[in-house]
Amino acid sequence: MATLIQHPTENLTENQAESPVEKKVWTDAEFMALNRDGHRYEIVNGELIDMGNRSAKHGYVAVILSAALFNCVSTRKLGAIFDSSTAFKMKSGNKRSPDISFMAKERLQGLEELPDGFLEGAPDLAVEILSPSNTVEEIHNKLVEYFANGSRLVWVIHPKEKYVLVYRSAEEPDRLLKSTDSLDGGEIVPGFTLAIAELFQKLAF
Repeated sequence: MATLIQHPTENLTENQAESPVEKKVWTDAEFMALNRDGHRYEIVNGELIDMGNRSAKHGYVAVILSAALFNCVSTRKLGAIFDSSTAFKMKSGNKRSPDISFMAKERLQGLEELPDGFLEGAPDLAVEILSPSNTVEEIHNKLVEYFANGSRLVWVIHPKEKYVLVYRSAEEPDRLLKSTDSLDGGEIVPGFTLAIAELFQKLAF
């Protein structure tokens, strides 16, 4: 569950308490230096958001899709895959961390290795795996920011209902994929395909 981390406001005078609280501007160094202790954070509109832990089902779906994407991307040398601990720096100053991300090699040209800091802009493909705590407004705001910062494709996955929404813009989903359909990377991740049934497979041992 995403949780807003409040800054202490004790010892404020009455006039100070009535004044709008100035939002903290987080530097890259401050954000990198946070004591994670098993947590992952985003910065949204100057606020530090604790994204919380995820369910076993959420993690299982993330690993299945990450492995399939990594196999395709690495074999075809298409770019780089990132996990949910990777934050991307938006034009607004927000730092967003999709559950899975892909950035095409064209966006990484000139880099011999990935930086210790943050990549600028949103990934070409951003994947959000829904949790019960996610709200419609939260996901919509992420979609708007992803596409405004360079994303070309977003997959929103609903593990409980076993469907995937494919977005090519923030306005409305381009496709709704069910268990009989297949997910494909199109021109963004060429050659990638995965049966939706595989994404939501049951344990087999």
